[in-house]
Amino acid sequence: MPDEPVTPPPAPPGASGPELARAVLDAAKARREAVRPRRRTPGDPASGGADGRGGTGRRLRGYSGPGPDPRDPQMLGTVLARLVKARGWQQPAAEATVFGAWERVVGPEIAKHSRPVKLEDGTLTVEAESTAWATQLRLLTGSLLTRIARELGHNVVRRLHIHGPAVPSWSRGPRRVRGRGPRDTYG
Repeated sequence: MPDEPVTPPPAPPGASGPELARAVLDAAKARREAVRPRRRTPGDPASGGADGRGGTGRRLRGYSGPGPDPRDPQMLGTVLARLVKARGWQQPAAEATVFGAWERVVGPEIAKHSRPVKLEDGTLTVEAESTAWATQLRLLTGSLLTRIARELGHNVVRRLHIHGPAVPSWSRGPRRVRGRGPRDTYG
């Protein structure tokens, strides 16, 4: 048992020279054997299970053989999916898919006339290219939320905030003058 302290056999009384050296050597060997890990065998469940993988992180030796083995090359998508799940990145990955694959999520016709602007606290802000398209998208909110949930998973997007195109605002800036603003810009 590695948890129990190993006491070396005492040196014979009055030992000197070769007997003392032999006693010290035997004590060192006993200590080393006590802390040495047990050699693993593939079928031994106490040494890491049937596949030979223990929790020590040691690398398996030899060829993997004819069956599937954890040492075999893995598909990149499989490895990435395992990494995303292990790190807890499912929610940020789904949120990024909204912006990266907008056309696939909502369809090509809607994607041609709208774009996602921001996703914050489950509310997706969508900007339409015209006020008419903004009105049409507001009427399609239920089906859009269903499509998004089917593609990305539930509770990624809970609400849609749809607005028309943004017009330039003259009310911001370091030097602003009160008043009606420029009148000859649009007409």
